[in-house]
Amino acid sequence: MPVLDVGCGIGGPLREIARFSSTSVMGINNNEYQITRGKALNRVAGVDKTCDFTKADFMKMPFSENSFDAVYAIEATCHAPDAVGCYKEIYRVLKPGQSFAAYEWCMTDAFDPNNQEHQKIKAEIEIGDGLPDIRSTRQCLAALKEAGFEVIWEHDLAKDSPLPWYLPLDTSHFSLSSFRLTAVGRFITKNMVVALEYVGLAPKGSQRVQSFLEKAAEGLVAGGKKEIFTPMYFFLARKPQ
Repeated sequence: MPVLDVGCGIGGPLREIARFSSTSVMGINNNEYQITRGKALNRVAGVDKTCDFTKADFMKMPFSENSFDAVYAIEATCHAPDAVGCYKEIYRVLKPGQSFAAYEWCMTDAFDPNNQEHQKIKAEIEIGDGLPDIRSTRQCLAALKEAGFEVIWEHDLAKDSPLPWYLPLDTSHFSLSSFRLTAVGRFITKNMVVALEYVGLAPKGSQRVQSFLEKAAEGLVAGGKKEIFTPMYFFLARKPQ
C-alpha cells in the first residue's frame, strides 16, 4: 500500500506509520539535508526497505496519476503559495476513492482582517515561520472543493485540547523549557548567538534568524490566546471514484 507524505521533513511520522502498518511511505521534500538525514534515520529504524524520499517541489510532483493509496500532510501544505494548485497536485497522484488527510496552520473565523493587532500577529507568524499569506479555515475548505475533493470531516482540534497548544511558548507560564523565551533567557540566547556568529561557529545571519523566531513565538502565543490562529486545523478529504 503506497502512501505519500507531502512535505515530510526528516520523516518522523513517516517512520512511525511504516513501523506500525503494512504501508510503504514515500516522503517528498525539497530540502537535500533533511532527505539525507531522513534516509539515515530510516536505516536506524529498520524501515529503509519500505520507505524512501524524493527531492522535489510538492507543487509539481514527479509521480504519475493515481499512484498512491493515501496521502497526508502535517503542517506542510500551509507553505504552498497556492492552495488550490497544491491540492490539485495531491488529487492528481491519489487513486480514485482514496483519502487525503492534513493538519493545516490557519487563521480562524475569529480573525478580523481589519483589526491592526490581528494583522500584526498574523505577520509575525508568517515572517518568523516562513509562511506565505496564511489562509483561513474557510479558504482551505474552498480550495479542497475546487481541487475536486469531497470533504469528509474537518475540525479545529485546538478547540478540544485540554491544555493550550501554545503553552510551551508562553513566557507567562514558567518552565525550564520556556526559560529561553523569558527576558533573561532571550538575553542569554541572543548574546550566545552573537558570540558564536562572531567566532565563526554559527553562520552569518544566525542572530537575524533568532530574532525572527522570537517574533514568531510571540505571534503564535498571541494568536493562540486570541483564538485567531490554529496550528491544528484537521481535515479528511476523498477523491471521488
